[in-house]
Amino acid sequence: MSIRNLDSLFDPRSVAVIGASERPFSVGATLWRNMRASGFQGAVWPVNPKYTELSGTRCYARVAELPATPELAVICTPPATVLDLVRQLAQAGTRAVVLISAGLTPELKQAVLDAARPTLMRILGPNCIGLLAPHAHLNASFAHVAARPGHLAFVSQSGALVTAMLDWAEARHIGFSHFVSLGEHADVDFGDMLDYLASDGHTRAILLYVESIEHARKFMSAARAAARNKPVIVLKAGRSAQGQKAAASHTGALAGADAVYDAAIARAGMLRVDSLEQLFLAAEILTRFKGPIGERVTILTNGGGAGVLAADAAAARRVPLAALDEALRGALDAVLPPNWSHGNPVDIIGDAPVARYVDTLHALARHPHTAGTLLFIHSPTAIVPATDIARALVPVVRPERGRALPLVACWMGGPAVAEARALFTQAGIASYEMPEQAVAAIGMLQAYRCNQAELSEAAPAGPAPGPGAPRLAQVRPLIEQVLAEGRELLTEPEAKAVCAAYGIPVAVTSSVAADAEAAAAEATRIGFPVVLKILSRDITHKSDVGGVVLNLQDAADVRAAAQAMLARIGKSHPRERLDGFSVQSMVRKPQAQELIVGASVDPTFGPVVLFGQGGTAVEVLKDSAMALPPLNDPLARALIARTRVARLLAGWRDVPPADLDAVVHTLMAVSQLLAELPELAELDINPLLVDHAGAVALDARVRVRRPPGAGAARFAIAPYPAALAETLDWHGQRLTLRPIRPEDEAQHRAFLDSLDPEDVRLRVFYSRRALARSELARLVQIDYTREMAFIATVDGEGGAPRTLGVARSIADPDNVEAEFGIILRHEMKGAGLGHLLMDKLIAYQRAAGTTRLFAIVLTENRRMLELGRQLGFADLPMAEDPSTRRLVLALQAT
Repeated sequence: MSIRNLDSLFDPRSVAVIGASERPFSVGATLWRNMRASGFQGAVWPVNPKYTELSGTRCYARVAELPATPELAVICTPPATVLDLVRQLAQAGTRAVVLISAGLTPELKQAVLDAARPTLMRILGPNCIGLLAPHAHLNASFAHVAARPGHLAFVSQSGALVTAMLDWAEARHIGFSHFVSLGEHADVDFGDMLDYLASDGHTRAILLYVESIEHARKFMSAARAAARNKPVIVLKAGRSAQGQKAAASHTGALAGADAVYDAAIARAGMLRVDSLEQLFLAAEILTRFKGPIGERVTILTNGGGAGVLAADAAAARRVPLAALDEALRGALDAVLPPNWSHGNPVDIIGDAPVARYVDTLHALARHPHTAGTLLFIHSPTAIVPATDIARALVPVVRPERGRALPLVACWMGGPAVAEARALFTQAGIASYEMPEQAVAAIGMLQAYRCNQAELSEAAPAGPAPGPGAPRLAQVRPLIEQVLAEGRELLTEPEAKAVCAAYGIPVAVTSSVAADAEAAAAEATRIGFPVVLKILSRDITHKSDVGGVVLNLQDAADVRAAAQAMLARIGKSHPRERLDGFSVQSMVRKPQAQELIVGASVDPTFGPVVLFGQGGTAVEVLKDSAMALPPLNDPLARALIARTRVARLLAGWRDVPPADLDAVVHTLMAVSQLLAELPELAELDINPLLVDHAGAVALDARVRVRRPPGAGAARFAIAPYPAALAETLDWHGQRLTLRPIRPEDEAQHRAFLDSLDPEDVRLRVFYSRRALARSELARLVQIDYTREMAFIATVDGEGGAPRTLGVARSIADPDNVEAEFGIILRHEMKGAGLGHLLMDKLIAYQRAAGTTRLFAIVLTENRRMLELGRQLGFADLPMAEDPSTRRLVLALQAT
């Protein structure tokens, strides 16, 4: 739904507990006890006709008897009573309900939602443990233990995991801002919670336990918005491959739900972990680590064994250690005794005094590009108290002025290092008990960096039109013909024709040979050696049935192979239709890698793209990764990097690096196919043979279907809306109006730097001297599902585009209201550019179905108020702030 009325769920002024009880071990009794013990400052009213009093508090028989309307109601009564209670509460004006009750039928659940919807009353549950908001002293749950106040928000689909996590966290003194059990999430779901928690001041990081997602685009939009503000860490259940659907292609078989979740989590800039312990390891490092995340790690330790353990853990997790260059070695030689390790790990020897720790850390800090991320490991000794070392190092790691060091700490041991670890924690330094934990956390940090980079990409659904554009018009009649014939699977020549139309190099296939003699004749015409393949609309994996023979040297070989193939397949698959043979030249690439590139449609996240190691053993090797389209060059390269075969593509020994650009081109072409061909259900290019000279698809499979499942409209992430760009003549210049994109960052900074400070004050209500890079990135890395920013550009010096103005809007998750803002270069005022930008923005929001467009404008900003009136906006006073006005435009007919 949205974040509407979620503040009533998590910070209400009054609460009614319906079904409160004093019956031992009952849900109602536990709920009532938890609410009373939480220290909630508002009114709390029990409702149960069986009691006149509970714990010295008057108990009400019915909702109608309550002294006032409760802002939040917690219902733990039998399912048959729930609908009438929700209706009564909605009519009374209650804003939110925690529905503990379980056993609601789908029909009853829908009736409850229908009763709540007219008043926007929110429902958490049903069948949930409830919620805890420690900062609001609210415990509306039947959990067995309360949550400590803290800065982590935990949202879970599993009630059992909620109670286990609370118990686990209490033993470790971990606090929370919110602890939420979604239950069956009939109304409030992960998307709503992410939207709410993204702007919550008490929440430093968001932890999710996910079993399933229903509304993929809503979830991805909310997740990407939240991940730009704070770390979002996901523990997703179901790593196993059980339950995968049968599929006609390798891609379909490999594209299990878990692999798609991996792709979605990475694309949204979140981090996935595998256990509850990792959930908190990740939260510790993502909320405390400062400084740039280095690709390599330098280990600083006072114990050789601890350093070796950390190095082993780093190797196991593919966390590379830094190689110390001569300059850094010299700096360390100057401060360390002759018997230091002279390598990485940097072992400063167990007898190190405090000064040696400080001097070594300073030396590493002076070489950030060589040292990268620092891992400090300390084993307690009798020579120097760990507390003294910590006190001396904190000012180095976190100086009052200057850049914080990118350091992760491991204080090994128990009581001897407890105070030192606490000093580091209080200083905001991520600290762990064991080297393996610290290395695992650094690995998560590096994965998070990669995912955040993917978050910043806004790929178009396809390339800009022009020479060399894919020939969709060529593919469309072929697909229509296949569907008209009642087929789903394209023949190999048809599949290759689709690939070729989108610029994917394919091994040329001859025309169809009807029998063995025709196949021999075709082979003679092509030239030897050749490959012979069975042609069948029913057989997908030809090699599995002996339908592929390689390296045939003459016509007799081809004739004999064709006859044997017909006999073999006719015996093993007598019901399959055999349409003849395809004959193609034998492609020889002795140093090439066999890859697979594919596409399928996930029932939750829609179209997905697959890449990995190919060949006949692809499903056994399972070296593959998936990505959500649309893809651009950086996203395609990130997909390749997530596989093991990527290291082979980089070359080794006498094998030169493969043509990675050709692989990237193929991945982007498949992404475009998914966008433009809604009927595409599955695609395999296997093998895609790649070496230093390029790539060629030796085989291709395509499956289509109606109703369509692909198409850009089904993408879980809205692609860059290139179709909204337009160019027009304006005052003698070629003016381009288009949506903003991440690549505009430098150009947009130049635009912002050119603005008159007074114009900025009128736009954002205060003056600014500079804009942080993170804030600038947020302006250009927008989510086109709920945001839009149209920029107006002309060619500047040297042909580089120059931004003249921007009009921006952000819609609420319900798309009821969108707030807009516009700002122009000072010299552009009065030239009509504001009208052009606003006309385009208004048309866009109207087409998107937004109900109202509004802006809050300073009363003194007369130029903006006049523009609003000219465009048809109502100019309304703001009673709560006479210095501002509200411009409102209704976009939809009432």
